[in-house]
Amino acid sequence: MQHNARTVLLPVVAILLGVVMPARADWYGDARPLLGTEVSVRLWHDDPEQGGLLVERVFVEAERIDQLMSTYIEESQISTINRLAADEPVLVDNELFELIRRSLDISVLTLGAFDITYESVGQYYDFRNRLRPDASTVAQERQLIDYRRVKLDQAAGTVRFDQQGVRINLGGIAKGYLVERGIDLLSAAGVTNAIVTAGGDSRLLGDRRGQPWMVGILDPRNDDQVAISVPLENEAISTSGDYERYFEEEGIRYHHILSPSTGEPANGVHSATVFGPDATLTDALSTSVFVLGVDQGLRLIATLPDYESIVIDAAGRIFYSDGLQRPGDQSINP
Repeated sequence: MQHNARTVLLPVVAILLGVVMPARADWYGDARPLLGTEVSVRLWHDDPEQGGLLVERVFVEAERIDQLMSTYIEESQISTINRLAADEPVLVDNELFELIRRSLDISVLTLGAFDITYESVGQYYDFRNRLRPDASTVAQERQLIDYRRVKLDQAAGTVRFDQQGVRINLGGIAKGYLVERGIDLLSAAGVTNAIVTAGGDSRLLGDRRGQPWMVGILDPRNDDQVAISVPLENEAISTSGDYERYFEEEGIRYHHILSPSTGEPANGVHSATVFGPDATLTDALSTSVFVLGVDQGLRLIATLPDYESIVIDAAGRIFYSDGLQRPGDQSINP
């Protein structure tokens, strides 16, 4: 999968004659496991060495964000917050502070459909080992899902919780933030055509060398099959789906997108996709639309200029926000 450091083989005769070969413009990229998913980078550059170095720079940034925000890393600042913030204010880096603050603002915008305190219940799910909390645990711990329990002190740069047991997780926004940061780095370095992807979140820089990027929205019930292909340029796209992390038990699909109001996996939607100029926001909004469902979710998107959405409901029907051209009634096999 790795091809970020392509070697240009110069003919021996060219070297002997001192001929300077032109730089080779091409696509360079790589994919690696980070943030509990796969992060990939692909960019166009006219210099193989510089192309490879820029790809590596994005992965260094992704690793830094992972070390800062992953709940799977014991020494991360987010893990420190979860351990200590109910007892005392926790001083954090300004970058993490601002992303938590933005998350709380999005909670207000979505009337609580997006809520980073879902981890208060989410911590009891283990999808790899097919484990879930029992009904009594959900009933008790879901009372702790409330973004208003997270208290920020802007002047001090601290985070605290107002009750024991509260935990936060930036899983619904960190991948979007990562791909946005990756594109920012590439753009600052002069790259004009690139894509950075982390799981269901992608940020596009420019086009695909004269053609739009064709981004596929997966069929939620047919692995590796694309339900819809969307042409995009210089935009972000995020998809939240019930097929990403899940297990099935007695005919019920338990997945990772929890409804803050119930502490249970949200139902009624198989996937929600949001397009817009900022991957940090499209990431959070795709989760929000999934939780809200088709009607409320698309009403939310209608209030946000420059953002659009495509939702596939539990019956396989495809719905479009008002700003997208509908190709006619569509559905897929559920």
